[in-house]
Amino acid sequence: MRQYWTIASNTFMELIRQPVFLLLMTASGAFCVFLAAVPYFGFGDDPKMVKDMVLAVLLLSGLLGAVLSASASVAHEVRSGTALAVLSKPVGRWTFILGKYSGLIAALTVLTYSNLLACLLAGRMAYDAYNEADLLSVGVYFGALALAYVVAGLSNFFLQRVFVADAVLAVVVLATLAFVYLAFFTELERAFGEKAQVDWQMLRAGVLLLFAIWVLAGVALAASTRLELIPTLAVCSAVFLLGLMSDYLFGARAEAGVWWAVVPYAVLPNWQLFWMSDAISMGKEIPWGYVLRAAGYMAGYLGAVLAVAVLLFQERELH
Repeated sequence: MRQYWTIASNTFMELIRQPVFLLLMTASGAFCVFLAAVPYFGFGDDPKMVKDMVLAVLLLSGLLGAVLSASASVAHEVRSGTALAVLSKPVGRWTFILGKYSGLIAALTVLTYSNLLACLLAGRMAYDAYNEADLLSVGVYFGALALAYVVAGLSNFFLQRVFVADAVLAVVVLATLAFVYLAFFTELERAFGEKAQVDWQMLRAGVLLLFAIWVLAGVALAASTRLELIPTLAVCSAVFLLGLMSDYLFGARAEAGVWWAVVPYAVLPNWQLFWMSDAISMGKEIPWGYVLRAAGYMAGYLGAVLAVAVLLFQERELH
């Protein structure tokens, strides 16, 4: 168990020290807030459009982060010989893969948390033709990101600490403080005497998307045991796109018992189970019971994917 925790913690620290991780975190969060400050002339549906777009950014940034992080933590270590050095010690390949996956999803959870704060803030900021952009929230959020970089730069200069890791920590802390201040200590007036509120249904939608990102991370990890970055990205993109269309392509035929549709419908993850943007647009509540059922589906699928990852890694020759 000690080896597992050591591998997981080292993987987590290694991933958050990657410059691309910091860039992805700040760029995706800033883009979500930017999307809420742009007029769309959507005939009153502008807030719904913004919520759809920011949740899509959260999911796609998680996909990209999963592929980049999995390739950095497994494929790169196999190529560089680090994996062989670890496995030469009393560490089993099951322990290695599970430790790598735990560190990977911990880093992706930090990324998703930061992006979810930006999504919740963007949902509150969204406006239609009768209102104006919330420039205060834009200024506070972007100011928090800039201050995070300044704090990390000062800690690097005076304390010789790692800039990227400190910047990631500072972004998470300062983005949280900015969100709490804007959501609970400021008022945003809208037309006809309304006040903008945070749509907390987006929190549940964000948790479901986090489950989807964990599944994507498992697929990326399994692919990274044999493939490099670009092929891993191609595999994950194919799984993602086919999973989005699995109901249309295979669902009805699988229920009818068509043999060639049953296997891909069972193998491909059904991303529609995690995508609740339509429910938010229609003002429907997302029950926590549904979230728990989705967590069960995620756990079952992850068990199968990680078993495949270990099987692929068992047969991999390390040099």
